[in-house]
Amino acid sequence: MQPVHFEQAVSLIVDRDRRFAPAAYDFLKEALDFTLKRVMDQNNGAPRHVTGPELLAGFRDHALQQFGPMAATLLQEWGVRSCSDVGDMVFLLIDESVFGRQESDSKEDFVGCYDFDDAFVTPFLPRKRQPARCA
Repeated sequence: MQPVHFEQAVSLIVDRDRRFAPAAYDFLKEALDFTLKRVMDQNNGAPRHVTGPELLAGFRDHALQQFGPMAATLLQEWGVRSCSDVGDMVFLLIDESVFGRQESDSKEDFVGCYDFDDAFVTPFLPRKRQPARCA
């Protein structure tokens, strides 16, 4: 099977599975590039396969870096509400021959790595102030 262009693949996916907005797939591709660069920097410039948990960490960090407090809102708008959703998108792209896969990769790699509220909402909540203590 011949690989298709990224935008064509996303269009084919969205035609049959409308859970996630096309922008979510675009961001996932950016997050993969972000993660690959991080891995290469840690691996003396040598590329290697990225695991599900590594991609999820890169996805989180890139979203926070790019969107700050709006990350949760954008992801929700795009239909991405959990780590499992990211895994579903990854495997939809694998099915279209856009992303690669190793035999050991599975959707379970993307289950429960972190809670989206903890990752994208909590960092921006006001911190509770400690009561002033008398000297």
